[in-house]
Parts: sequence; structure tokens; C-alpha cells
Amino acid sequence: MPLRLIFMGTPDFSVPTLLELVAHGHEIVAVYTRAPKPGGRRGLQLQPTPVEDAARKLGVPVLTPKTLKTQEALDEFRALDADAAVVVAYGMILPQAILDAPKLGCYNLHASLLPRWRGAAPINRAIMAGDAESGVMVMKMDVGLDTGDVAMAERIAISDSMTARDLHDRLSRLGADLMVRAMAALERGGLQLRKQSEEGVTYAAKIEKAEARIDWSKPARAVLRHIHGLSPFPGAWSELANISENARVKILRCELAKGTGVPGEVLDDQLTIACGEGAIRILELQREGKARVQAADFLRGMPLKAGARFN
Repeated sequence: MPLRLIFMGTPDFSVPTLLELVAHGHEIVAVYTRAPKPGGRRGLQLQPTPVEDAARKLGVPVLTPKTLKTQEALDEFRALDADAAVVVAYGMILPQAILDAPKLGCYNLHASLLPRWRGAAPINRAIMAGDAESGVMVMKMDVGLDTGDVAMAERIAISDSMTARDLHDRLSRLGADLMVRAMAALERGGLQLRKQSEEGVTYAAKIEKAEARIDWSKPARAVLRHIHGLSPFPGAWSELANISENARVKILRCELAKGTGVPGEVLDDQLTIACGEGAIRILELQREGKARVQAADFLRGMPLKAGARFN
């Protein structure tokens, strides 16, 4: 018999899981998401979250409480009489009373191989740290920060060509399938849980803007992983010096290349840039206030010769 589920999520990462749960016959009694925020071209129009957009198209009731800590919020949650809650990047802490409300518990889809990268930015941090793999896990939630018992996991290799957006999209699809399988097992009474290891715990702190500036003195692979881990948002950046004025440029995709030189130095007319060890070649970038472009298109508008510098 299909489960009565509350779905809790906010960004586009969450949407495939919601859609897959509906496609597999589960009853979504309500969707919880964050309240709309000002956006649009002038920043005046309220923009619903991707999850709210999807829920409205499905005809599912949407709730956007500012807090879940009031008695009113708890009563409203309990009144839904759900078997379980599925949480995917909701962005709000669930108090113990909420966690205890569904008959079978609350289950979170987390985008890392727990206990590595608990916290807010596991996709970015895995790439930036040079990890060889990442994955998704279904976890029964407790009040700790991603400390609950784990039910299921899927792994994926991280290549040097993979950006945070690339990994995000693959994990989003993989996670949707994993959660569907987890809910099927829960429905049968066969979902098995295991404690997380106390070894190998790391925390994926929120990305700060101050981290985005590229340090060209680092080895080429570290520079590449830093760039890809912040692509497309907030975007790793550097200033292109020795033109009429310094131009801030976001570098969004690159590859390892041969070459040596002063860190930050442009080595040829193909945007090969020297690092502390080795070099990278820029493939995609974005000048401040401009659209993102391929390197060849950028160079047509701003030809750079060997000897130019990124600071």
C-alpha cells in the first residue's frame, strides 16, 4: 500500500525526488518549502522555490512556515497524519517533536558519503577537497547535524572535469531513485538502518565569498578543483591585470595543461595559465557583468598574449 508522505524541500536538487515519489504511487499529503523571495529582473516579484513550482503543478498543498518550533506548526504537521516525511535540502532545522510526528519517522537524502561532509555544502566541498568519489545517502533523521542512522547509499566517481553543477545534477537524479527504493523498503517493513561511523567525520561548511578568489600559487590540480567546486556559483574568480583597468573574471571550467611560469601568468593564446606547479587551460569563463562564454569567444573580444597576468 503506498505511503502517506510529507515532502520537505526547497531547491531544484529536491525536485526529482518529489516527482519520482509521486510517479511511484506514494500519496504526497503536503509539501513544505521555504517562503517565496523577491526576485525577477527588478527584484520586486516574489519567486516561489523550485519545489513549490513542482508541487503546484502536481496539485499538492504547499506550506511555507517561517518556523517549525511553535505549537501551531506542530499541530498542523501532526494533523497531516503522515506515515513518514521525506526531506531533501529543505533548509530548516526539524525539532524533535516534528521528527517524532510521522508514524515511521523522517528520512533525509544527503549528498555525501556520510559521515564525510556533514553540513551545508557537501557537493562543493567534496570537489574542492580533491575527493575521488561522492554519493547520496538516505538517513533516518535525528536532532544532530546529519548524524542519523543510514539506510541506503549510492556512490559516484568525481572526475577532474566535473563541476559542482555537474555533480549536483547527477546526485539529484541518483538520489531520487535511491529515495524511491528506500520508501519501497519502508513500505514493506524491510528498511534496514546502521549507525554512522565515528571515524572520518568532516563538516561541509557553507561557502563564503572570501573563498572564491583563486590562489594561483597552488598546484594546478588544486586550482582546477577549487574552480570546479565553485562552478557555477559563487564562481571562482581572479583579476586580469595589465589592461586599461583590472577586470574581475569568473573561471567556470578548465582542464589540466602543460606549461610552467610565474603563477597567474598567461602562457599562450589559448588561455593556458601557470600555477604554482603545472598549469591549467581555461575553457569557460565570465567577465564581471557579462554572460558566460567559451574561451575562444572570450579571446575574440579580449585577445590576450603570453605574459598577461591573472592576479
